[in-house]
Order: sequence, then structure tokens, then C-alpha cells
Amino acid sequence: MRNSLQGRDLQRAMRIRRKWANKVLYKVGVRIEEEGVIPKGKGLLVGNHRSYLDPIILLRKVDAWPVAKAEIASWPMIGAGAAMAGILYLRREDAGHRAKVLVMIRQTIDSGYPVILFPEGNTCDIPDKTLPFLTGGFRLAAKHGLEVTPIAFFYPNPRDFWVGDVSFLAHAWQSFGRNEIRVKVCYGPTLRDTDGDALLTAAHTWIENKLHQLVSAQKTPA
Repeated sequence: MRNSLQGRDLQRAMRIRRKWANKVLYKVGVRIEEEGVIPKGKGLLVGNHRSYLDPIILLRKVDAWPVAKAEIASWPMIGAGAAMAGILYLRREDAGHRAKVLVMIRQTIDSGYPVILFPEGNTCDIPDKTLPFLTGGFRLAAKHGLEVTPIAFFYPNPRDFWVGDVSFLAHAWQSFGRNEIRVKVCYGPTLRDTDGDALLTAAHTWIENKLHQLVSAQKTPA
């Protein structure tokens, strides 16, 4: 699914979505610490996936098109807000549709907007690790000379992980009633490579190293 807005209308929709993202995150108690430089160019923004709040955290500052599983379109608050501007919905069980989404990713980046991709394909609850990364986005980036920026999402409290196929309402009942959800977002270096597998390895290594560093620091007494 792509938004039909173009030009100034799309830019206005992106501004409205940034305000929506900030409001949603504040209302549910998300408190964010950042490290590194927020990417400004076009390309792929790839991150480990801890919670379905992850893309909203990026959308509060970055005018990008996230790739999201199709089920999110029906979720209260999140589905409607994400669709305010650009979003690419993915039917994960459909191999043909996955190929179409890769084409849409390239078209979106060519039009001047970065794309947010979570290459694990699902959320993961291992604090200093990720699930194996899927190769498609990295091979696309390598083939077309696209930038890849790795991003590490770190939630100090494992209770804030939003994993598997837990519904929006179930997770909201579990997590959003607490005073705050803390998350640290670390932006990595811009990566380029003509080898998609090497690009994947570089992004994956940077993210896992950063997660390990943050988990180790959390365990070390002050």
C-alpha cells in the first residue's frame, strides 16, 4: 500500500505524522534517549526490532516510509496514524508480494525518501542479540548503490519488548499502564558496499555490538 499524496501534500502529511508520532509516544509514556547522528539522506534505515513502537520512534523525526506487516493496518491508533503519509505494507507469507515490496522500496528511495526496514522480519526478545537478518533489502541496496544506516533500539526493561504476534490491545494492557517506557536509539555510520551479504554483515555486526555494549553497561554497577 502506498499513499497517493504527492509533492507538497505528501510533505504536509509527513509533518502531520511527525506531530502524531510525538503525541502517541508521549501519551503512552515512551521516553527516548538518542546517540549518534539522525540520518538525513535517502536510503535504507535498518534496525533491530524490539517493539512495534520502533518505527513510530523514528517517524517522529524522520520523513521516511516504513515497511510494516499488513496486519498493522487494522490496529487501533497505530494503523491509522502510520497511514497518514507513506507506508509499505508487506504480506510476509506471500513470496511474490515480498518481491513487489522490494521494487516499491527502490521506487520510494528514488523519489527522495528513506525507507525504514526491520530485516529480522519480526520482533526479538534477546537483549543483546538479533534474529538472523533477511537478505533482500541489503542485496537491493548493494545492487543500486543505496546507503544503509544501521540503528540499534535498546529497551532497558525486557517487559517493554513487544514480541511475536501479540495484539495491540494485549500489549497496551501489559505495558502502557506503567509510568514510562524507556528506550535508547543509537544511529550508526552510513554503510555502502557492492556486496549485499557484506553489507548485511556490517549492519548486523554494528547493531549487535552496540546492543552488547548497552547491555554490559546496564549490568555494570555505577
